Amino acid sequence: MDLFNQHNQLTNLLPKEGTVNYYGNVFNRNEADFYYEHLLNTIAWKNDEALIFGKLVITKRKVAWYGEKPFEYSYSNTTKTALPFTKELITIKKFIEQETNETYNSCLLNLYHDGSEGMAWHSDAEKDLKKNGAIASVTFGSERKFAFKNKHSKEVVSLVLQHGSLLVMKDETQTNWLHRLPPTKKTHRPRVNLTFRTIEK
Repeated sequence: MDLFNQHNQLTNLLPKEGTVNYYGNVFNRNEADFYYEHLLNTIAWKNDEALIFGKLVITKRKVAWYGEKPFEYSYSNTTKTALPFTKELITIKKFIEQETNETYNSCLLNLYHDGSEGMAWHSDAEKDLKKNGAIASVTFGSERKFAFKNKHSKEVVSLVLQHGSLLVMKDETQTNWLHRLPPTKKTHRPRVNLTFRTIEK
């Protein structure tokens, strides 16, 4: 074990019942700017859909689902089939795998056009996901606040995700904590979010 490895020094942002590590900016400004523009313009973005109480709801937020195989991923009563990883997504994935000492086989991307678009409290506990597996969240574009809420104590932990940054959720986080991206009037720029995860079929 490398005792001087910076990742051994990562602080768990959660006080209990899960593990969240914030690595800060793992991409420099030029790299982050490049990936931001590239992903904005080349990813097959589509408005997200959710079936809520039998009614189809289409969000302003756009999403895309990519993977090593045509994995099916079901959430909000809808199912998506993964597109093949692009060259750039593979490059980012390999870098994140080195940073986190984890492996991932798929990526759900979100495009928030401005601060008015966010995500309500939820946990990523779909049956297709590896139980207690790591989910690596990469941010390009506008900085946004991100929050966690314990399902039992209701305790809230929040931080700001920066352009080019990496956050990892793992262990029992999805079982015991909700997370959300609250809307804000402080930004009018887009944010591209990549969440690398592991599908088990």
